[in-house]
Amino acid sequence: MITLENVSFKRDKVILDSINWHVERGEHWAILGMNGAGKTALLNIICGYQFPSSGDVYLFGKQFGQYPWQELRKRIGLVSFSFSEKMHDQLQNYGIEVVLSGLHASIGLHTYPSERQMHKAKKILSDLGINYLERQPYEQMSQGEKQRVLIGRALMAEPEILMLDEPCNGLDFFSKAQLLENVKKLAEEQKTTILYITHQVDEILPAFKSTLLLREGRVFRAGKTEQLLTSEQLSEFCRHPVTIQKENEQYQLNIDEYTK
Repeated sequence: MITLENVSFKRDKVILDSINWHVERGEHWAILGMNGAGKTALLNIICGYQFPSSGDVYLFGKQFGQYPWQELRKRIGLVSFSFSEKMHDQLQNYGIEVVLSGLHASIGLHTYPSERQMHKAKKILSDLGINYLERQPYEQMSQGEKQRVLIGRALMAEPEILMLDEPCNGLDFFSKAQLLENVKKLAEEQKTTILYITHQVDEILPAFKSTLLLREGRVFRAGKTEQLLTSEQLSEFCRHPVTIQKENEQYQLNIDEYTK
């Protein structure tokens, strides 16, 4: 579904450097990296919002630059904090309207939905456990509720790939747990390939069998999650001793004390 071959991206500095990565249909990937590792830039290049400085990008078997990328983009659902900020002109829109806007990947609802589309949007809200937000204005929702509504918006178009860019940023522990439970259910349904971008190890759910470790714009490791999320691997990745524990299928990272 996704192939990157020697992809680099430069602005004033190198943001991505010689990225090689391959995602098969049905795989769920976690993309783990510190702030500034290039995670969001990687997603933007896959979606065609940024052009790579060099290298080749293939999406659904089509090469970037050789096919109308806006058509391929319709097959991707993207949820990010930056998108939430674009909703400032739609603050009065109800939750059902935000979800329905995903039909045409628009900001706001510009056409009257059919009965079938309305039913589908209501089912998505119900499946996400937020049907109570159907008639609640977006501006009155908590940050966690907004994120879940935006996931519903992304699902409205039945994407083949769902990209979640640090969706738990700014959430309290209860909202975070609710959102991760939604992600878990989506992954278990196997209807879409999920790419989950995070800098928190505890957000990597058992459904994410594969992990990409991104450090300073380079692929540090890519492969099976259980082989990468170990104390040895992550100590090398973090350049500092850390200990990884797993309780109730959830990873926990502890930073070892600094030595003088």
